[in-house]
Amino acid sequence: MKQTKIHPVDEKLSFGKLLIYGLQHVLAMYSGAVAVPLILASAIHLDTEQLIYLINADLFTCGVATLIQTLGVGPKVGAKLPIVQGCTFGAVTTMIMIGGQHGLQGIYGSIIVAGFLTFIFSTYFSKMLRFFPPVVTGTVITIIGLSLLPVAVNWIGGGNPKAPDFCDPEKIYMALLVLLIVLICYRCFTGFISNIAVLLGLVIGTVVAAFLGFTDFSAVGKAASFGVTTPFHFGMPIFDPASIFAMTVVMMVVMTETTGDVMAIGEIVDKKVDENVLSRALRADGFSTMLGGIFNAFPYTAFAQNVGLVSLTGVRSRFVVAMAGVILMVLGLFPKLAAIVACIPNSVLGGAGIAMFGMVAASGIKTLSKVDFDHSYNMMIVAVSIGIALIPLGVPTFYNKFPIWAQLFMKSGITVGSVTAILLNIILNGMPKTDKKEEVARKEYL
Repeated sequence: MKQTKIHPVDEKLSFGKLLIYGLQHVLAMYSGAVAVPLILASAIHLDTEQLIYLINADLFTCGVATLIQTLGVGPKVGAKLPIVQGCTFGAVTTMIMIGGQHGLQGIYGSIIVAGFLTFIFSTYFSKMLRFFPPVVTGTVITIIGLSLLPVAVNWIGGGNPKAPDFCDPEKIYMALLVLLIVLICYRCFTGFISNIAVLLGLVIGTVVAAFLGFTDFSAVGKAASFGVTTPFHFGMPIFDPASIFAMTVVMMVVMTETTGDVMAIGEIVDKKVDENVLSRALRADGFSTMLGGIFNAFPYTAFAQNVGLVSLTGVRSRFVVAMAGVILMVLGLFPKLAAIVACIPNSVLGGAGIAMFGMVAASGIKTLSKVDFDHSYNMMIVAVSIGIALIPLGVPTFYNKFPIWAQLFMKSGITVGSVTAILLNIILNGMPKTDKKEEVARKEYL
């Protein structure tokens, strides 16, 4: 009797291997996963207890989202590929803007509706790749990285510009030490150590800061040993139309990001990604994002660093990544672990953030390197889109005289820059058509 050959993606490894390889995926994405609640909590002035809850909720929902993507929910949701889901950096600026006006309840209301719309429109979006050529995708990714860098700079100074010790020399030295550790790990090691360079920088930097008296771990003792994330912990969501619109635009960007990651992972594991697989992956994004809004978490997308980890290790089993999802859920049940993360000094986070957010911008530049700038209007598209996106970063009060609903959109450099890139590409280059040159550029990038 002839046996059916199992594709490596569907291969079930021993429990020991699943645990080790799954833990490696968790370590590779952990710093990125907790960065979003750390940024948001600092920006909208949440207290330590609220931050701990956000980190736990985020880790738990990351785990659930990863299981949805790797194992699937029915025949229509989940790509069933080795993809780790995590909260996207692309939504950070928009969430900060919404949080400043409507608090966490406004953020979660917009996330729930945007996730629902993502779920509904995923089938149609998978047919609209022609509106996201490399010039648009590269510009958007670059804007995301540039928009996040001021967050890292603020962290380096201590997190609070009004504090008397903001930007004290010892804080800057600490950030430089962490950045140096990240660079050493990245340059002098390969494989596993190189992949967790940011995490090692955070750990070593926190230990050094503790010895120097810069770290207060009192919150760890006060945190509960066990805690379960409950729906709408911060109150019932607020459904503000302007906030929903801004978050929906962000999810359009997130769908573009997920599309690139899914296509990349398909080539790495040698499994064809067709329109059906892509739409299932995007539905998983939308479904997970809705869950994020309900369970006090954030919008979700595929984590690019874990796509690179699959390529590096050659371990293609989706069940390895599913184990990573289980580990994340377990971590999300122990508030003391979240409390330890919450105690990391801002200056330590800033040193790692420079590398982490800078890499996002570098990824966008890498995509733009594949774009034809000589025989098109692409140079102007990139220039104007980035220029408009940086206005609220350079002058935060620039749109203060606009209506509140307009500020939620205009003050998000990522949102307004993304819309500008899409519209300018249509206006200057004409209605996009899928051609061989564009497909070659996309494949080279992936």
